[in-house]
Amino acid sequence: MADKNEQTMNLTLKVWRQKGPQEPGRLVEYKVTGVSPDMSFLEMLDVLNEQLVSRGEDAVAFDHDCREGICGMCSLMIDGRAHGPDSAATTCQLHMRRYKDGDTVVIEPFRAKGFPVVKDLVVDRSAFDRIMMAGGFVSVGTGAACDANSILVPKEKADKAMDAAACIGCGACVAACPNAAAMLFVAAKVSQYALLPQGQAERDRRALAMRKAMDAEGFGHCTNEYECEAACPKEIKVSNIARLNREFLRAAVSAD
Repeated sequence: MADKNEQTMNLTLKVWRQKGPQEPGRLVEYKVTGVSPDMSFLEMLDVLNEQLVSRGEDAVAFDHDCREGICGMCSLMIDGRAHGPDSAATTCQLHMRRYKDGDTVVIEPFRAKGFPVVKDLVVDRSAFDRIMMAGGFVSVGTGAACDANSILVPKEKADKAMDAAACIGCGACVAACPNAAAMLFVAAKVSQYALLPQGQAERDRRALAMRKAMDAEGFGHCTNEYECEAACPKEIKVSNIARLNREFLRAAVSAD
């Protein structure tokens, strides 16, 4: 809670409320008071829920976990932008100093066929899990940790693989894409293995299986809008999508 001597804000929130996947949803307006500029956006939602519960109303359901920008659970559309107005940041890293007293903020769930709404601001992102289960792993023996230094990897490739591996699977790329495409997510997961020696044994199978799983989940197609890169809190580059396309074509030709 805010300190009594601290200047606080009162905000108008327009929050998406939906009781369940099959229920109709709508934006509901709430007034939230006593918001400290030092609060994170999720802490502000905690204050809203405290005020709702104190009035005997249902709290707003929203996803969160680490609140440190690591897990990607805090997936919200804030004023039409995935994770809010800050670049290279998740919702939990957004602070209320970004706003001023009297502001109106619209809060919605990520919207995509592959991310059905569970309740209010919570969406089901298990489609990403199923895509990963299709090929986002190394199942062959590649040695133990002590053997890592014996496998030579050029620094340029190691750096690119680490950049791709930074993807936290939050789904902001899908939410920002006008086609609700999951290409940046899949491209990052394919790239992190395709660039390293440990991923070579299953390289072709991985590219084919993950692309097939992505399509089966109902995600849209990439039309090079670059909105995914702009919304990504980990700044994953669209160059990974080009790599995914090359990996897929290479695997498709090899399969024939």
